[in-house]
Amino acid sequence: MNKIRKGDKVIVLAGRDKGKRGDVLAVDGERVSVSGVNVVKKATRPNPMQNQPGGIISKELSIHISNISLINSSGKADGVRIEKRDGKSVRVFKDAGTLVGA
Repeated sequence: MNKIRKGDKVIVLAGRDKGKRGDVLAVDGERVSVSGVNVVKKATRPNPMQNQPGGIISKELSIHISNISLINSSGKADGVRIEKRDGKSVRVFKDAGTLVGA
């Protein structure tokens, strides 16, 4: 069970976007894409076969999973642990002790 999933609200702990908040768009192993974080400009060539114009586009790149943390109900960064409750594995905030997403 992953501690961070698609749709979670996270805060960036390290890097040039430190302190920014966003939603997880995708999780790919140890890399995570977060909305509005690690945005870069990329020059693209036109591709008439796919009806794509050329120019400079903004693109969100992934960041390492160790550089983000979930936001708990009080709005602060909090760690997550996995517990067994009623025979199911659930994610629980370490400091607050509440369920993630509840």
